[in-house]
Amino acid sequence: MKISTKGRYAIRLMLDLATNNSGNPIRLKDAAARQGISEKYLEQIISVLNKAGYVRSIRGPQGGYMLQRAPEEYTVGMILRLTEGSLAPVECAEEEFAACSRGNECVTRILWKKLNDAINSVVDEVTLEDLISWQAAKADEYVI
Repeated sequence: MKISTKGRYAIRLMLDLATNNSGNPIRLKDAAARQGISEKYLEQIISVLNKAGYVRSIRGPQGGYMLQRAPEEYTVGMILRLTEGSLAPVECAEEEFAACSRGNECVTRILWKKLNDAINSVVDEVTLEDLISWQAAKADEYVI
């Protein structure tokens, strides 16, 4: 499993919205400039986030986007599943997977399920709030 740019950029965009939240909407143009991501690409991503109710858009000259909820209410897993779909490394590790033709005799399925469980436990524990804290700690590391 490899996370695409869409998933990675969605997390960066959500983190940007959380970090730069001053109570005013954030223009996509500004987020794109800060993140070094094409505004056109972010428009596609923000559309998905908006439809899912993760962000809200405010129209008008002072418009932009804001998180719909507090940063601690969004997990990395929520954002990745929205943009990437399943995070399972192989199809047979997915919960909703129909019975495989190899069924119970496939021992590698145990490995794939363990890997899937490990991935999910990490992405479902880490929130945007955690990323904000990690970002602040990283900024504190740079001392002149």
